[in-house]
Amino acid sequence: MVSTKTNMKLLNILVIGTGIYVCGRGTDGYGTILPAIYEWARCGSLGDIYIVGAHIEGINTVKSKVAKLNKLFGFDIKPKYFPESDSYDPEAYEAAIRKIPRPACSIVVVPDNLHRKIAGDTVSNNIHTLVVKPLAPTVNEVVELIELQEVHVVYCAVEFHKRLDRSNLKLRDTVVSGRIGNPLYFVVEYSQRKSIPEKKFKSWIENTNIFQYLGIHYVDIIYFVTGAIPKRVMAVGQKNYLSSRGIDNYDSMQVVVEWEMPSGALFSSVFITNWIDPESSSAMSNQRIKVIGTKGRYEADQKKRGICVTSDKEGVEEPNPDFCSMYGFRNGDISFQGYGIDSITGFLNDVTMIENGQLKVEDLDCKRPTFKESIVPTVIIEAVNRSITEDGRWINTTFEEGRFSGYE
Repeated sequence: MVSTKTNMKLLNILVIGTGIYVCGRGTDGYGTILPAIYEWARCGSLGDIYIVGAHIEGINTVKSKVAKLNKLFGFDIKPKYFPESDSYDPEAYEAAIRKIPRPACSIVVVPDNLHRKIAGDTVSNNIHTLVVKPLAPTVNEVVELIELQEVHVVYCAVEFHKRLDRSNLKLRDTVVSGRIGNPLYFVVEYSQRKSIPEKKFKSWIENTNIFQYLGIHYVDIIYFVTGAIPKRVMAVGQKNYLSSRGIDNYDSMQVVVEWEMPSGALFSSVFITNWIDPESSSAMSNQRIKVIGTKGRYEADQKKRGICVTSDKEGVEEPNPDFCSMYGFRNGDISFQGYGIDSITGFLNDVTMIENGQLKVEDLDCKRPTFKESIVPTVIIEAVNRSITEDGRWINTTFEEGRFSGYE
Protein backbone atom coordinates (compact mmCIF):
# COMPACT_ATOMS: atom_id res chain seq x y z
CA MET A 1 0.00 0.00 0.00
CA VAL A 2 1.34 3.46 -0.90
CA SER A 3 1.67 5.84 2.04
CA THR A 4 0.71 9.50 1.87
CA LYS A 5 3.76 10.25 4.00
CA THR A 6 6.43 9.67 1.37
CA ASN A 7 9.19 11.11 3.55
CA MET A 8 8.61 8.57 6.34
CA LYS A 9 10.04 5.08 6.60
CA LEU A 10 7.52 2.34 5.90
CA LEU A 11 6.68 0.48 9.10
CA ASN A 12 6.21 -3.30 8.97
CA ILE A 13 3.80 -4.70 11.57
CA LEU A 14 3.89 -8.17 13.10
CA VAL A 15 0.70 -9.27 14.91
CA ILE A 16 1.12 -12.42 17.02
CA GLY A 17 -2.28 -13.83 17.91
CA THR A 18 -5.62 -14.43 16.16
CA GLY A 19 -8.13 -14.16 19.01
CA ILE A 20 -11.05 -11.97 19.93
CA TYR A 21 -8.96 -8.85 20.58
CA VAL A 22 -7.13 -9.13 17.27
CA CYS A 23 -10.07 -9.78 14.95
CA GLY A 24 -13.22 -10.41 16.98
CA ARG A 25 -12.87 -14.16 16.67
CA GLY A 26 -16.02 -15.84 17.97
CA THR A 27 -18.08 -12.65 17.56
CA ASP A 28 -19.76 -10.69 14.77
CA GLY A 29 -17.28 -7.84 15.29
CA TYR A 30 -13.72 -7.18 14.16
CA GLY A 31 -11.86 -6.91 17.44
CA THR A 32 -9.57 -3.95 18.10
CA ILE A 33 -6.13 -4.64 16.62
CA LEU A 34 -7.19 -5.10 12.98
CA PRO A 35 -9.50 -2.04 12.91
CA ALA A 36 -6.75 0.06 14.50
CA ILE A 37 -4.27 -0.99 11.82
CA TYR A 38 -6.74 0.00 9.12
CA GLU A 39 -7.28 3.37 10.78
CA TRP A 40 -3.54 3.93 11.05
CA ALA A 41 -3.09 2.92 7.39
CA ARG A 42 -5.19 5.92 6.32
CA CYS A 43 -2.34 8.28 7.18
CA GLY A 44 0.51 6.18 8.57
CA SER A 45 3.51 4.88 6.68
CA LEU A 46 2.33 1.29 6.42
CA GLY A 47 4.66 -1.35 5.07
CA ASP A 48 3.84 -5.05 5.20
CA ILE A 49 1.64 -6.79 7.76
CA TYR A 50 2.49 -10.21 9.16
CA ILE A 51 -0.13 -12.12 11.15
CA VAL A 52 0.76 -15.21 13.16
CA GLY A 53 -1.40 -17.89 14.73
CA ALA A 54 -0.79 -21.38 16.02
CA HIS A 55 -3.93 -22.93 14.48
CA ILE A 56 -5.17 -22.74 10.91
CA GLU A 57 -8.67 -22.03 12.26
CA GLY A 58 -7.44 -18.75 13.71
CA ILE A 59 -5.66 -17.77 10.50
CA ASN A 60 -8.77 -18.53 8.45
CA THR A 61 -10.85 -16.35 10.77
CA VAL A 62 -8.44 -13.44 10.33
CA LYS A 63 -8.49 -13.88 6.55
CA SER A 64 -12.29 -13.71 6.58
CA LYS A 65 -12.29 -10.56 8.75
CA VAL A 66 -9.63 -8.90 6.57
CA ALA A 67 -11.71 -9.55 3.44
CA LYS A 68 -14.72 -7.86 5.05
CA LEU A 69 -12.69 -4.93 6.38
CA ASN A 70 -11.10 -4.38 2.95
CA LYS A 71 -14.61 -3.88 1.55
CA LEU A 72 -15.71 -1.66 4.42
CA PHE A 73 -12.68 0.62 4.22
CA GLY A 74 -12.49 0.68 0.44
CA PHE A 75 -8.81 -0.21 0.30
CA ASP A 76 -6.91 -3.46 0.68
CA ILE A 77 -4.35 -4.63 3.14
CA LYS A 78 -2.76 -7.95 2.22
CA PRO A 79 -1.19 -9.61 5.26
CA LYS A 80 1.36 -12.39 5.06
CA TYR A 81 0.19 -15.28 7.26
CA PHE A 82 2.12 -17.72 9.41
CA PRO A 83 2.24 -20.69 9.60
CA GLU A 84 2.30 -20.99 5.84
CA SER A 85 0.91 -24.53 6.03
CA ASP A 86 -2.18 -26.03 7.68
CA SER A 87 -0.15 -27.57 10.50
CA TYR A 88 -0.38 -26.66 14.17
CA ASP A 89 2.71 -24.58 14.88
CA PRO A 90 3.05 -22.66 18.17
CA GLU A 91 6.50 -21.47 17.03
CA ALA A 92 5.26 -20.01 13.74
CA TYR A 93 6.06 -16.50 14.99
CA GLU A 94 9.77 -17.35 14.85
CA ALA A 95 9.60 -17.74 11.07
CA ALA A 96 7.75 -14.44 10.80
CA ILE A 97 10.40 -12.70 12.89
CA ARG A 98 13.13 -13.95 10.54
CA LYS A 99 11.30 -12.65 7.48
CA ILE A 100 9.95 -9.29 8.61
CA PRO A 101 12.03 -6.37 7.24
CA ARG A 102 13.10 -3.46 9.40
CA PRO A 103 11.87 -1.08 10.64
CA ALA A 104 9.36 -3.28 12.36
CA CYS A 105 7.11 -3.48 15.40
CA SER A 106 5.17 -6.33 16.96
CA ILE A 107 1.85 -6.53 18.78
CA VAL A 108 1.78 -9.57 21.04
CA VAL A 109 -1.76 -10.81 21.74
CA VAL A 110 -1.37 -14.29 23.24
CA PRO A 111 -2.17 -15.97 26.60
CA ASP A 112 -0.42 -14.46 29.64
CA ASN A 113 1.92 -17.40 30.21
CA LEU A 114 3.43 -16.94 26.73
CA HIS A 115 4.22 -13.23 27.03
CA ARG A 116 7.71 -13.61 28.47
CA LYS A 117 8.87 -16.04 25.78
CA ILE A 118 7.32 -14.41 22.73
CA ALA A 119 7.88 -10.77 23.70
CA GLY A 120 11.41 -11.71 24.73
CA ASP A 121 12.03 -13.09 21.25
CA THR A 122 10.66 -10.02 19.46
CA VAL A 123 12.68 -7.65 21.64
CA SER A 124 15.83 -9.76 21.22
CA ASN A 125 15.39 -9.34 17.47
CA ASN A 126 15.32 -5.55 17.80
CA ILE A 127 11.60 -5.24 17.17
CA HIS A 128 9.60 -2.55 18.96
CA THR A 129 6.99 -4.42 20.98
CA LEU A 130 3.51 -3.82 22.38
CA VAL A 131 2.09 -6.53 24.68
CA VAL A 132 -1.52 -6.87 25.82
CA LYS A 133 -1.96 -6.67 29.59
CA PRO A 134 -0.64 -7.99 31.87
CA LEU A 135 2.98 -7.92 30.72
CA ALA A 136 3.66 -11.15 32.64
CA PRO A 137 2.35 -12.98 35.72
CA THR A 138 5.61 -12.71 37.71
CA VAL A 139 8.02 -9.94 38.62
CA ASN A 140 11.05 -11.96 37.52
CA GLU A 141 9.63 -12.26 34.00
CA VAL A 142 8.97 -8.52 33.82
CA VAL A 143 12.47 -7.70 35.08
CA GLU A 144 13.95 -9.99 32.41
CA LEU A 145 11.93 -8.25 29.70
CA ILE A 146 13.00 -4.82 30.94
CA GLU A 147 16.64 -5.92 30.86
CA LEU A 148 16.23 -7.16 27.28
CA GLN A 149 14.61 -3.89 26.27
CA GLU A 150 17.48 -1.91 27.72
CA VAL A 151 20.08 -4.04 25.94
CA HIS A 152 18.39 -3.76 22.55
CA VAL A 153 17.16 -0.15 22.96
CA VAL A 154 13.75 -0.69 21.38
CA TYR A 155 10.45 0.82 22.45
CA CYS A 156 8.37 -1.58 24.56
CA ALA A 157 4.94 -0.89 26.01
CA VAL A 158 1.94 -2.63 27.58
CA GLU A 159 -1.49 -2.14 26.04
CA PHE A 160 -3.15 -0.56 29.08
CA HIS A 161 -5.76 1.24 26.98
CA LYS A 162 -7.84 2.42 29.96
CA ARG A 163 -5.26 5.14 30.52
CA LEU A 164 -6.75 6.82 27.45
CA ASP A 165 -10.38 6.60 28.58
CA ARG A 166 -11.54 10.19 29.14
CA SER A 167 -13.34 9.05 32.29
CA ASN A 168 -10.02 7.92 33.77
CA LEU A 169 -8.16 10.97 32.50
CA LYS A 170 -10.72 13.11 34.31
CA LEU A 171 -10.19 10.96 37.41
CA ARG A 172 -6.46 11.56 37.22
CA ASP A 173 -6.87 15.31 36.82
CA THR A 174 -9.30 15.39 39.75
CA VAL A 175 -6.89 13.56 42.07
CA VAL A 176 -3.68 15.27 40.93
CA SER A 177 -5.24 18.73 41.25
CA GLY A 178 -6.03 18.03 44.89
CA ARG A 179 -9.67 18.88 44.32
CA ILE A 180 -10.90 15.96 46.46
CA GLY A 181 -7.95 16.06 48.87
CA ASN A 182 -5.81 13.06 49.76
CA PRO A 183 -7.24 9.70 48.61
CA LEU A 184 -8.53 7.53 51.44
CA TYR A 185 -9.87 4.59 49.45
CA PHE A 186 -10.75 3.41 45.94
CA VAL A 187 -13.53 0.93 45.16
CA VAL A 188 -13.52 -0.90 41.84
CA GLU A 189 -16.28 -3.20 40.58
CA TYR A 190 -15.49 -4.97 37.32
CA SER A 191 -17.15 -8.02 35.78
CA GLN A 192 -17.83 -9.71 32.45
CA ARG A 193 -20.14 -12.31 30.97
CA LYS A 194 -19.60 -16.01 31.70
CA SER A 195 -18.90 -16.77 28.02
CA ILE A 196 -15.39 -15.34 28.53
CA PRO A 197 -14.13 -18.19 30.75
CA GLU A 198 -16.55 -20.80 29.41
CA LYS A 199 -15.88 -20.30 25.70
CA LYS A 200 -13.51 -17.57 24.60
CA PHE A 201 -10.65 -18.30 27.05
CA LYS A 202 -11.41 -21.95 27.76
CA SER A 203 -8.27 -23.27 26.05
CA TRP A 204 -5.95 -21.36 28.39
CA ILE A 205 -8.15 -20.55 31.37
CA GLU A 206 -5.81 -22.36 33.77
CA ASN A 207 -3.10 -19.78 33.04
CA THR A 208 -5.01 -16.75 34.31
CA ASN A 209 -7.79 -15.65 36.64
CA ILE A 210 -10.36 -12.90 36.73
CA PHE A 211 -8.16 -10.46 38.66
CA GLN A 212 -5.07 -11.05 36.51
CA TYR A 213 -7.09 -10.75 33.30
CA LEU A 214 -9.53 -7.98 34.16
CA GLY A 215 -8.85 -6.36 37.53
CA ILE A 216 -5.29 -5.48 36.54
CA HIS A 217 -6.64 -2.72 34.29
CA TYR A 218 -7.73 -0.74 37.34
CA VAL A 219 -4.58 -1.56 39.29
CA ASP A 220 -2.73 0.25 36.51
CA ILE A 221 -5.24 3.10 36.60
CA ILE A 222 -4.73 3.64 40.34
CA TYR A 223 -0.96 3.60 39.83
CA PHE A 224 -1.33 5.96 36.83
CA VAL A 225 -3.55 8.34 38.83
CA THR A 226 -1.59 8.42 42.10
CA GLY A 227 2.00 7.28 41.47
CA ALA A 228 1.64 5.23 44.67
CA ILE A 229 3.37 1.91 45.40
CA PRO A 230 1.73 -1.11 47.07
CA LYS A 231 2.58 -1.83 50.71
CA ARG A 232 0.56 -5.02 51.24
CA VAL A 233 -1.96 -7.15 49.36
CA MET A 234 -4.69 -9.61 50.35
CA ALA A 235 -6.97 -11.73 48.13
CA VAL A 236 -9.83 -14.18 48.53
CA GLY A 237 -12.02 -15.88 45.95
CA GLN A 238 -14.95 -18.20 45.37
CA LYS A 239 -15.28 -21.30 43.20
CA ASN A 240 -18.84 -22.39 42.47
CA TYR A 241 -20.33 -21.85 39.01
CA LEU A 242 -17.21 -22.49 36.89
CA SER A 243 -16.20 -25.56 38.90
CA SER A 244 -19.68 -27.00 38.28
CA ARG A 245 -18.87 -26.68 34.55
CA GLY A 246 -15.56 -28.49 34.90
CA ILE A 247 -13.45 -25.30 34.95
CA ASP A 248 -11.10 -25.09 37.93
CA ASN A 249 -10.97 -21.35 38.35
CA TYR A 250 -12.44 -18.61 40.52
CA ASP A 251 -15.87 -17.23 39.71
CA SER A 252 -15.08 -14.11 41.68
CA MET A 253 -12.09 -12.57 43.45
CA GLN A 254 -11.90 -9.75 45.98
CA VAL A 255 -8.58 -8.00 46.48
CA VAL A 256 -7.48 -5.36 48.99
CA VAL A 257 -4.31 -3.32 48.40
CA GLU A 258 -2.79 -0.79 50.76
CA TRP A 259 -0.81 1.88 48.89
CA GLU A 260 1.70 4.55 49.84
CA MET A 261 1.70 7.89 48.01
CA PRO A 262 4.98 9.66 47.15
CA SER A 263 4.12 11.99 50.07
CA GLY A 264 4.01 9.03 52.46
CA ALA A 265 0.22 9.15 52.88
CA LEU A 266 -1.57 5.79 52.84
CA PHE A 267 -4.80 4.76 51.13
CA SER A 268 -6.48 1.46 50.30
CA SER A 269 -8.22 0.02 47.26
CA VAL A 270 -10.80 -2.75 47.01
CA PHE A 271 -11.24 -4.67 43.75
CA ILE A 272 -14.43 -6.74 43.36
CA THR A 273 -14.26 -8.82 40.18
CA ASN A 274 -16.14 -11.68 38.53
CA TRP A 275 -16.61 -13.21 35.09
CA ILE A 276 -19.89 -15.03 35.56
CA ASP A 277 -22.33 -12.24 34.69
CA PRO A 278 -25.37 -13.50 32.74
CA GLU A 279 -25.15 -13.53 28.96
CA SER A 280 -28.23 -11.33 29.06
CA SER A 281 -26.26 -8.54 30.74
CA SER A 282 -26.72 -5.30 28.81
CA ALA A 283 -22.96 -4.88 28.30
CA MET A 284 -19.96 -7.17 28.01
CA SER A 285 -18.25 -5.27 30.84
CA ASN A 286 -19.88 -3.95 34.00
CA GLN A 287 -17.38 -1.47 35.41
CA ARG A 288 -17.37 1.21 38.09
CA ILE A 289 -14.72 3.08 40.03
CA LYS A 290 -14.90 5.61 42.82
CA VAL A 291 -12.38 7.32 45.05
CA ILE A 292 -13.11 8.93 48.39
CA GLY A 293 -10.76 11.70 49.45
CA THR A 294 -10.40 13.98 52.44
CA LYS A 295 -12.18 16.80 50.58
CA GLY A 296 -14.58 15.00 48.27
CA ARG A 297 -15.23 12.01 46.03
CA TYR A 298 -15.09 10.99 42.36
CA GLU A 299 -17.46 8.34 41.00
CA ALA A 300 -17.62 6.95 37.48
CA ASP A 301 -20.11 4.42 36.14
CA GLN A 302 -18.12 3.25 33.14
CA LYS A 303 -20.77 0.81 31.99
CA LYS A 304 -23.52 3.39 31.52
CA ARG A 305 -22.15 5.69 28.83
CA GLY A 306 -25.49 7.37 28.13
CA ILE A 307 -26.68 4.98 25.39
CA CYS A 308 -29.30 2.25 25.63
CA VAL A 309 -30.49 0.28 22.58
CA THR A 310 -33.42 -2.17 22.75
CA SER A 311 -34.24 -4.53 19.89
CA ASP A 312 -36.16 -7.75 19.27
CA LYS A 313 -32.97 -9.61 18.38
CA GLU A 314 -30.47 -8.37 20.95
CA GLY A 315 -32.69 -7.29 23.83
CA VAL A 316 -31.34 -4.42 25.94
CA GLU A 317 -27.81 -3.22 25.16
CA GLU A 318 -25.71 -0.47 26.71
CA PRO A 319 -22.78 -0.09 24.30
CA ASN A 320 -19.57 1.74 25.16
CA PRO A 321 -19.07 4.27 22.33
CA ASP A 322 -15.73 5.36 23.77
CA PHE A 323 -13.73 2.10 23.51
CA CYS A 324 -13.84 0.68 19.97
CA SER A 325 -16.89 1.40 17.85
CA MET A 326 -17.53 1.50 14.13
CA TYR A 327 -19.14 4.68 12.85
CA GLY A 328 -20.54 5.34 9.37
CA PHE A 329 -20.77 8.71 7.70
CA ARG A 330 -23.12 10.13 5.09
CA ASN A 331 -20.71 9.53 2.24
CA GLY A 332 -20.55 5.84 3.08
CA ASP A 333 -17.10 5.86 4.66
CA ILE A 334 -16.65 4.03 7.94
CA SER A 335 -14.34 4.71 10.85
CA PHE A 336 -13.39 2.88 14.04
CA GLN A 337 -12.97 5.24 16.97
CA GLY A 338 -12.28 5.03 20.68
CA TYR A 339 -9.53 4.71 23.27
CA GLY A 340 -8.95 1.08 22.27
CA ILE A 341 -8.11 2.25 18.75
CA ASP A 342 -6.07 5.19 20.06
CA SER A 343 -3.95 2.85 22.18
CA ILE A 344 -2.81 0.89 19.11
CA THR A 345 -2.44 3.80 16.70
CA GLY A 346 -0.58 5.76 19.38
CA PHE A 347 1.97 2.95 19.67
CA LEU A 348 2.39 2.82 15.88
CA ASN A 349 2.84 6.61 15.76
CA ASP A 350 5.44 6.49 18.54
CA VAL A 351 7.40 3.76 16.76
CA THR A 352 7.29 5.68 13.48
CA MET A 353 8.61 8.83 15.14
CA ILE A 354 11.41 6.84 16.82
CA GLU A 355 12.40 5.24 13.52
CA ASN A 356 12.44 8.64 11.81
CA GLY A 357 14.60 10.25 14.49
CA GLN A 358 11.84 12.46 15.89
CA LEU A 359 11.75 10.70 19.26
CA LYS A 360 14.13 8.72 21.43
CA VAL A 361 13.01 5.59 23.26
CA GLU A 362 13.83 7.20 26.61
CA ASP A 363 11.61 10.19 25.77
CA LEU A 364 8.58 7.98 26.40
CA ASP A 365 9.57 6.87 29.90
CA CYS A 366 6.89 7.95 32.40
CA LYS A 367 4.71 9.14 29.50
CA ARG A 368 3.52 5.74 28.27
CA PRO A 369 2.75 2.38 29.94
CA THR A 370 6.23 1.04 29.19
CA PHE A 371 7.63 -2.28 30.40
CA LYS A 372 9.17 -0.38 33.32
CA GLU A 373 5.73 0.98 34.26
CA SER A 374 4.47 -2.61 34.52
CA ILE A 375 6.52 -3.50 37.59
CA VAL A 376 3.91 -2.22 40.06
CA PRO A 377 0.90 -3.98 38.47
CA THR A 378 2.90 -7.21 38.29
CA VAL A 379 3.99 -6.96 41.92
CA ILE A 380 0.30 -6.89 42.81
CA ILE A 381 -0.61 -9.76 40.45
CA GLU A 382 2.03 -12.00 41.99
CA ALA A 383 1.05 -11.00 45.53
CA VAL A 384 -2.62 -11.72 44.75
CA ASN A 385 -1.78 -15.13 43.33
CA ARG A 386 0.23 -15.92 46.45
CA SER A 387 -2.38 -14.62 48.91
CA ILE A 388 -5.34 -16.43 47.39
CA THR A 389 -3.57 -19.79 47.65
CA GLU A 390 -2.65 -19.06 51.29
CA ASP A 391 -6.17 -18.45 52.63
CA GLY A 392 -6.06 -14.69 52.14
CA ARG A 393 -2.79 -14.05 53.96
CA TRP A 394 -1.54 -10.47 53.75
CA ILE A 395 1.50 -10.32 51.46
CA ASN A 396 3.84 -7.47 52.34
CA THR A 397 5.81 -5.85 49.53
CA THR A 398 9.15 -4.14 49.98
CA PHE A 399 10.40 -1.21 47.91
CA GLU A 400 13.80 0.42 48.43
CA GLU A 401 14.31 3.86 46.88
CA GLY A 402 11.24 3.27 44.73
CA ARG A 403 12.46 -0.11 43.43
CA PHE A 404 10.76 -3.37 44.26
CA SER A 405 13.01 -5.62 46.35
CA GLY A 406 10.79 -8.52 47.43
CA TYR A 407 7.86 -9.98 49.36
CA GLU A 408 7.45 -10.77 53.04
